[in-house]
Amino acid sequence: MKTIKKYMSSIIMLCIFEAIAITLWLTKDNIFYLVNFSYIGASIALGLFLYTRKVENARRVVQFLVGTYMLIYLGLISNENMQIEGFWYYLFSGVFEAATIHYAVAKIFGPLVFGRGWCGYACWTAMILDLLPYKYPGSERKKIGWIRYVMFAASLIFVSSLFLMQIGNLERIMFWSFLIGNIAYYVIGIILAVRLRDNRAFCKYICPITIFLKPVSYFSLTRVTVEPDKCISCNRCKKVCPMNVDMTDNSRKRRNGTECILCMECIEKCPKKALKL
Repeated sequence: MKTIKKYMSSIIMLCIFEAIAITLWLTKDNIFYLVNFSYIGASIALGLFLYTRKVENARRVVQFLVGTYMLIYLGLISNENMQIEGFWYYLFSGVFEAATIHYAVAKIFGPLVFGRGWCGYACWTAMILDLLPYKYPGSERKKIGWIRYVMFAASLIFVSSLFLMQIGNLERIMFWSFLIGNIAYYVIGIILAVRLRDNRAFCKYICPITIFLKPVSYFSLTRVTVEPDKCISCNRCKKVCPMNVDMTDNSRKRRNGTECILCMECIEKCPKKALKL
């Protein structure tokens, strides 16, 4: 019984994704969804299992299992645009497939359960940026977060313009926008990381996906909280948080509260074990 309780987070996550996999398989009559979400669920469950076992870089294992699968197999091999442009494309086409299902599960409704877990465990952009040496931000956040809203609007205008002008061969355009967009994301992300000495600068200021993630994450069931009687106000958690979240405050209105990517750095580095998930 103690063993089951110890790995409950892994079991719950696996069950959630299996439920999604089976539901989509039966409703869409396509075995791809069974395989796809079972794989993602198993990868996340494995990562949580390894984390519970205190295996170093457990989160990175999930990042590469899920991130490379979505980038290489779904994106490059299957020609699916899993970026925000692909979401708009399928949405305007009136098709509940590929990117629309992905966004519904990972970025629109999913954050109600696991917050910004996508950013910490599955994003293929962050998968590469997290390899850079600037793991902990060297300064406070810059007041340039408005750029993400410009990026969000630009992606919407780009895809809607293609539909309004009735441009042909949209699927091919979406594939090339996926390739060019990913290259641009990596280049901009690396430059920002080096310039600001912050691996997650792209996530904080540029990424348009956060427009979906932030408001829903406010209500997330999965949150890192602090036990006030154990906290000694050393602020170690604030220093190691890659997203500058104030983990000493349990309020949902805490500073940068919707930015938590559940990376567990604060929990691991707390000298008094005052933080928990």
